[in-house]
Amino acid sequence: MSERVAIVTGAAGGIGRGIAAHLVDQGWRVVVADIDGEAAWETAAALQGAGVTVASAVGSDSSATGDAQSLTASAAVGCGGDLSTFAAARELVAVAVDNWRRLDLLVNNAGGGVIRAFLDHDEASIHETIARNLLTTIHCCRAAIPVLREHRGRIVNIGAESVRNGLALHAMYNAAKGGVHGLTTGLARELAPYGVTVNCVAPSVIATETVQGMLADPDRCDPGWNAMLDQAIGLIPIGRPGTVEEVAATVSFLASPGASFITGQLISVNGGSSMV
Repeated sequence: MSERVAIVTGAAGGIGRGIAAHLVDQGWRVVVADIDGEAAWETAAALQGAGVTVASAVGSDSSATGDAQSLTASAAVGCGGDLSTFAAARELVAVAVDNWRRLDLLVNNAGGGVIRAFLDHDEASIHETIARNLLTTIHCCRAAIPVLREHRGRIVNIGAESVRNGLALHAMYNAAKGGVHGLTTGLARELAPYGVTVNCVAPSVIATETVQGMLADPDRCDPGWNAMLDQAIGLIPIGRPGTVEEVAATVSFLASPGASFITGQLISVNGGSSMV
């Protein structure tokens, strides 16, 4: 894997950071992308070690226009930008190519949204949820596919178990993540002739630092959030949240030579909360 290059979006923390760290441990070169550019740079520095050089991808609303540049780094670079715009996605891909002259894997992990009852959403929260989850994935795929086709690369989208199990307060979020699931199958068939595989990993509740904090101190959360989290964990027959490493290992497998015949699939990392 030492010559393989990956982009991981939403990688400044949580699942994305875990995926980036797992890939670096396996010898991948990784662009750590996040809307919080400073956090992306800090994460890249932690993965790379002291003295890492970072680049900033820019979108139309960024004041750092022109910061993306050709660099060299042995493990990781950071990249900040709003990937719900195509301009930022295109600059992100340029960072990978400028550093390592190739791209082998795109992990579309950027996401999140406003979790609330469907009728409590407004125009702003609807747009935010669709932009964070679906538009980031669409634009990063648009920008990366021309380069991925050159190296018979891989796309791994991060979906959501809630699309299948109908978790409370997730209807709008599921609309966005369901779009990611649908995009996966459409792209998988379209890109198969180029040797590019496209799959989707759908986690259930994962014990990120945020979730661990919520479980450790329920009083810090809105009662509706506590009830939703209890419901989500209660749907898992294994009886616990998943780990970040379990998601990262699944992504890593789909990027490995052993997964070359797997495409267009939804891989649930869910402890059995929904079953085939």
